[in-house]
Amino acid sequence: MTTRQDHWDAVYAARDPKAVTWYQPSLTRSLSLIDGLDLRIGARVLDVGGGAATLAGDLLARGLSVSVLDVSAAALGHARAQLGARADEVDWIIADITDWRPAARYALWHDRAVFHFLTEAADRAAYVDTARRAVKPGGALIMATFAPDGPEKRSGLPVVRYDGAGLADELGDAFELIGEQRESHATPKGNTQGFCWTLFRRR
Repeated sequence: MTTRQDHWDAVYAARDPKAVTWYQPSLTRSLSLIDGLDLRIGARVLDVGGGAATLAGDLLARGLSVSVLDVSAAALGHARAQLGARADEVDWIIADITDWRPAARYALWHDRAVFHFLTEAADRAAYVDTARRAVKPGGALIMATFAPDGPEKRSGLPVVRYDGAGLADELGDAFELIGEQRESHATPKGNTQGFCWTLFRRR
């Protein structure tokens, strides 16, 4: 865990969270997909690699039970600060998703831009095994990765780019691909990055 943790802590320590390339003031595409799931009040949601994003607050406002996992304590510190008094309503988990073991099962697993950083097959296999354990049967998995025409590196690290079929191959028979969307994400500097958004159902 130390290598990844050190890298991402350094990224968040050196830069304003609102200036990183993946920043969005509101995760509108995530929220649109989540709202389409019609989750019951109190349903458990795990945001993998939540970083300093605003999603946790939006999910709390929908009456969901929110856990945010990130390898970077610095990133989660930013997220806690922006939530203010509501921060204590969130389960904050500092962990590397490739060696974390869930203590609960979730109605939704949400990952906006973690999986594409896993360039080693063993790390991807560990991630998928954890997702199988964590998502309850009938639950949903939302994943966004760089699309085939997206960047080959980001934040100084190589990435693996995917379309829906490629992600379905990685996740295996435990998950069924339900839908796929394309996004051209505009960075704070005005550049664009191609993202592939996918929705899977846990069999």
